[in-house]
Amino acid sequence: METFSSRLLQAAVEEFSRLPGIGRKTALRLVLHLLRQDEESVARFSEAMIRLRQEVVYCRQCHNISDQDLCEICRSPHRDQSLVCVVEDLRDVIAIENTGQFRGLYHVLGGIISPMDGIGPGDLNIESLVNRLEEKKDSIKEIILALSTTMEGDTTNFYIFRKIKPFNVQVSVIARGIAIGDELEYADEVTLGRSIVNRTLYENIK
Repeated sequence: METFSSRLLQAAVEEFSRLPGIGRKTALRLVLHLLRQDEESVARFSEAMIRLRQEVVYCRQCHNISDQDLCEICRSPHRDQSLVCVVEDLRDVIAIENTGQFRGLYHVLGGIISPMDGIGPGDLNIESLVNRLEEKKDSIKEIILALSTTMEGDTTNFYIFRKIKPFNVQVSVIARGIAIGDELEYADEVTLGRSIVNRTLYENIK
């Protein structure tokens, strides 16, 4: 382990290295970069992080990260209220939005069913999706399942399909064959966009 001449420097490096994908060498580079900035820039950085933690909320309807009780996407009068795309987390919302191919709403599960990791249906925002369908059963016409094409993703798709089957709503899944990895986050925008446009009925993939 590195030996630092300053305990403050060491403490900062240790905090940065706690971030996902950030090793100690990268953490040191980031800390040294901040040290080269003027105090005002570092203060803005610190304030942004503090406000993020203290003020960010989750949309009461779709569970997307938001600045208000209802996120901008759910509030927008230009979105198609009849389409709801079910995704794992915020990264998937960003990936799909970047394609420009989807103008509906979202429902963020907050993960996928993974018994190996101790994550069950009760740990996800699945029941709130059912409640959402009950409240808006006359306006929601289609649920698009846009989860990763892994065993866990398929298990979650199946569980959700069974839960919402009693509702008169079409259930579809994004087309398979995402080129860059199984996670939506890593799919290129063109391929992901096409997979949404060319989605298929869930019942047809079984």
